[in-house]
Amino acid sequence: MKTNRFVVFALSGLMFGVAITAAAFAQSAHAVVPADKVQWGPAPAILPAGAQLAVLEGNPGEKGTLVLRLKMPANYKIPAHWHSMDERVTVLSGTFNIGMGDKLSPHGSQALTPGGFVSLPAKMRHFAWTSVPTIVQIDLNGPFDLFYVDPKDNPQQAK
Repeated sequence: MKTNRFVVFALSGLMFGVAITAAAFAQSAHAVVPADKVQWGPAPAILPAGAQLAVLEGNPGEKGTLVLRLKMPANYKIPAHWHSMDERVTVLSGTFNIGMGDKLSPHGSQALTPGGFVSLPAKMRHFAWTSVPTIVQIDLNGPFDLFYVDPKDNPQQAK
């Protein structure tokens, strides 16, 4: 039985693929993903290079429940951006620094440690950064999207 699939979906007009577990497709049944079975792959090109992404439930390109994990290295920065859907983030490890506004500002952010949580309504402009390797879980209703406040911050624009 095949346990992994590679899903390609569009985000902000560009395509990218993510390896996901077969459980992510089993919407009519329960999904169990042990920590050592989380399938990490490179984060999509809409995010700055260096992060890894895992899809635990759902399909990022379709409507419906979506549970993602984002693994970020130390000193990783996600410039100010927004999403068209509500986003809920739980810190699993490390320190996740989150702030609201139109520009990333380490002084205008709050540090969240494991167990910390932030709920962001749709279209709220926010940014994030790490000082140590960090893993967060992101829960939302897809399809997933991300829009940078300053289009020049979009890593895809440099390509």
